[in-house]
Amino acid sequence: MAEIKITDQVDITDVVCPLTFVKVKVAIEELEVGEILSIRLNEGEPVQNIPRSLKEEGHKVLKLIDNEDGTYNLLVKKAED
Repeated sequence: MAEIKITDQVDITDVVCPLTFVKVKVAIEELEVGEILSIRLNEGEPVQNIPRSLKEEGHKVLKLIDNEDGTYNLLVKKAED
């Protein structure tokens, strides 16, 4: 697989639902179509809900990486608005 070039990143490990998705939504809106956002999030609800919500908005979830410390990195490609 080709190397993924991350355009921007956001850390939501210190944020609680529902603000987690709000922070991610703001970050992804600042990107151009096709750019990649890396999201650092906690296991549990965020890792279950954020990928699903992004897919529902039409964005492409590229990869979910387990950091093995209770957090994950989610790589998402921005779709058209």
